[in-house]
Amino acid sequence: MQNYEYKVIAAPRKARRAKGARTGQDRFARTLTDVINTEAASGWEYLRAESLPVDEKKGMLSSATESYHSVLVFRKAKLQPATPRVATQASQAAVQSMSIDPPKPSPMPLGPATTGD
Repeated sequence: MQNYEYKVIAAPRKARRAKGARTGQDRFARTLTDVINTEAASGWEYLRAESLPVDEKKGMLSSATESYHSVLVFRKAKLQPATPRVATQASQAAVQSMSIDPPKPSPMPLGPATTGD
């Protein structure tokens, strides 16, 4: 199963000037494209845009009013740590049968003792 981490950033509120973009819609689209491509260069995949309600106070003595903020949601696959493999008895036996033991020296045959006369 794939796990993700998420990143939420505020959506741009103003369109930046862009060469070749003549209308406000074109400039805003180019601005969004630039933001999404910047995040994608860091490995973040664009998921969706959301408009979420937020209770905000304009001053210290004022009551809270509801407003909406637009955000862009990105995700990135989490790197999974390598899980250690558990060796089964069968695999351990197979490894042991493959191991090569050095040959054991055979005992030297003993014969009658001779004298060097």
